[in-house]
Amino acid sequence: QVQLVESGGGLVQAGGSLRLSCAASGRTFRMYRMGWFRQAPGKERDFVAAILWSGGSTLYADSVKGRFTISRDNVKNTVYLQMNSLKPEDTAVYACAAQMTVRGSPGGVLDYDYWGQGTQVTVSS
Repeated sequence: QVQLVESGGGLVQAGGSLRLSCAASGRTFRMYRMGWFRQAPGKERDFVAAILWSGGSTLYADSVKGRFTISRDNVKNTVYLQMNSLKPEDTAVYACAAQMTVRGSPGGVLDYDYWGQGTQVTVSS
C-alpha cells in the first residue's frame, strides 16, 4: 500500500507560478514511477508529467513541455511539479499517482496503482 497526499494548489494569475507537492508514505521503496495528471470540469483525466523513482528520467505532455518541471526527493519521498507561465487552460484538479511495476505507458491512467485525492489549481486571466 502507498498513500499519496498532494498540496500546493491555489489561485494564481495567468503567467504566474505554483509548485505542487505529493508526499508518499507506505511501501514507497517499491515505487517504479510517479506521475501527475489533471482533470478539468467535464473533461477526462489527462497526463501531465512522469518521473522514474530511481534514476529520475522524466516525460511531459506536449501542452506543458517547457513550462512545467517534475522532480523528486527520494529522502523525503516527495514528488514535485513546478508550474511556470501558467495559462487559464491549466485550470484543473491535479493529482499524483504511483506506478508500482514496469508496465504500460507513463501516461496511461490505468497503468497507475495508487492515487492522491487531488489539489485544485485555478489560473485566472
